[in-house]
Amino acid sequence: MPRSPASLLALLLLTLWIGAAAASPAERLGEAVRFETISYQDHSQIDYAEFIRFHQFLRQSFPRVFSELQVETVNDYSLLLRWPGSDAALPPVLFTAHMDVVPVEPGTEQDWQHPAFSGVVADGRIYGRGTLDDKIGLMGLLEAVERLLAQGFAPQRSVVFAFGHDEEISGHGGAAALAARMRELGLHFAWMVDEGGMLVSDNPLLAGVTLAMVNIAEKGYLTLTLQATGEGGHSSNPPAVSTIGRLANALARIEASPFPPRLTPPVVAMFEALAPQMAQPERMVFENLWLTDGLVARRMAQERSTTPFVRTTTALTMFNAGVKENVVPQRAVAVVNFRLLPGDTPAGIVSYITGVVDDPQVEISYEEWENLPRVADHVGSGFAVIKAAVERVYPEAVVVPSLLTATTDTRHYVDLVDNQYRFHGVEMATSQTTSIHGTDEYVGIASYEKSIEIAVGMIELASR
Repeated sequence: MPRSPASLLALLLLTLWIGAAAASPAERLGEAVRFETISYQDHSQIDYAEFIRFHQFLRQSFPRVFSELQVETVNDYSLLLRWPGSDAALPPVLFTAHMDVVPVEPGTEQDWQHPAFSGVVADGRIYGRGTLDDKIGLMGLLEAVERLLAQGFAPQRSVVFAFGHDEEISGHGGAAALAARMRELGLHFAWMVDEGGMLVSDNPLLAGVTLAMVNIAEKGYLTLTLQATGEGGHSSNPPAVSTIGRLANALARIEASPFPPRLTPPVVAMFEALAPQMAQPERMVFENLWLTDGLVARRMAQERSTTPFVRTTTALTMFNAGVKENVVPQRAVAVVNFRLLPGDTPAGIVSYITGVVDDPQVEISYEEWENLPRVADHVGSGFAVIKAAVERVYPEAVVVPSLLTATTDTRHYVDLVDNQYRFHGVEMATSQTTSIHGTDEYVGIASYEKSIEIAVGMIELASR
């Protein structure tokens, strides 16, 4: 007897569900890596069909999530999932992640132990672009919700998940559109958690102690374009000062004039939380930052790994001039990227750099980075939930507030959320962090599975 369309659909859904259930979280993350959801600066290079295929994979992998939650596709490629709570009077909470990844730098493909988009699961690890930034966050949250739904969990407080598709190129099409949709829905959140913070297994401050760094703030972002114009012509008769020379001198002055180091509230809060765990004399130093803050900031500024915590950083990132070896260019352009400490402003940076360059023939232009996130409350309920979720899985960990020295999509949600945190619960060594946006990105299977347990805890505790 032929089956009805309804029964065939049910059989298909059952087959998909069995296939998803048979795979492990590590295998699903590996498969997620194989979708080349790459954000390029040149938007014409982006393969948006890959994002659609990735959506289909998510629906197949997490059937309960996509059948039981309220799911919307926003601006074609981002996803908004709402899990209504039983008490509408409680303000909801928001969890975010992004599905796009950065490209592999051309010429470095052979440096990877496994091809960047092969999603190999081997040697206790999951390899590939996005395993740390940020498919681990997206997949971990969906694994957690699928698990809670299977257990019959029902939230008292509404929980919302927003997954953007272009965080790596500023989030204007993804997080910004998601935020606009949430405004239409009249949503306002008690707090949110985005990517960023992690557990560090080999932190230099507390030897042998796992440190859970929950980011309560992030640095601002500003890019300046410097352009020098002047005489060009044949290289046999060059001008006294070329455009390249003029611009190079300006860049040298900028690099030789770093911003002064200082401690900001997030870093002070981190040291105050760490101080009780330290031995003398470090404990005395960090318990008396009112006196020692300048000394600590100057010492941290001497190390490349710690200077971003105490200084607005300056990075010369692009230089372009000339079309031929025997032609003096009439125009030279350079790009300088700054990551701003809390309290610094784009206007202040531009004023400082203009004074350092001190050359009217070097034009400085920029596009301002809007909505710099505020510093979140590290003694509030949101931080307490994250801390409790971490301690369920890592009871030995020391949980501290911290500063994210990069940037995230959180700026797009500033007006929708009272407090913004950044933490995805993965544990790694400090040396592993260099693979984020770099070569041989990977995450340990055990670390990833524990990050899912932390996500379960955060969602469960937040929704009560």
